[in-house]
Amino acid sequence: MKIHIPTPLRQYAEKKAALDVSGKTIAEGLRNLTVQHPDLKKHLFTDEGKLRAFVNVYVNDEDIRYLKNVETAVKDGDDVSIVPSIAGGSCADGGTRSLRSRKTQKLL
Repeated sequence: MKIHIPTPLRQYAEKKAALDVSGKTIAEGLRNLTVQHPDLKKHLFTDEGKLRAFVNVYVNDEDIRYLKNVETAVKDGDDVSIVPSIAGGSCADGGTRSLRSRKTQKLL
């Protein structure tokens, strides 16, 4: 499988955008990735070994949370993307209106 590394984490993966790793599941692939690049581990996994809540993983554009999570099977040629959640931001007017109210306003 080819694991695509997000820009903020590339500094821990030889500055590469993607790396080929072996594994039959997402768990095996990520484990092999962190063996090759140990500095990635703390950014992807908790101390208990669970995938961090803000780390989203996709196999061929499918969110693994809707498949079998880290036990999702993969094969050679599959593309795996690590996508960290992004939070923050503000309204253009400096306010804090909810996303729902902004969407509703656009519809009106």
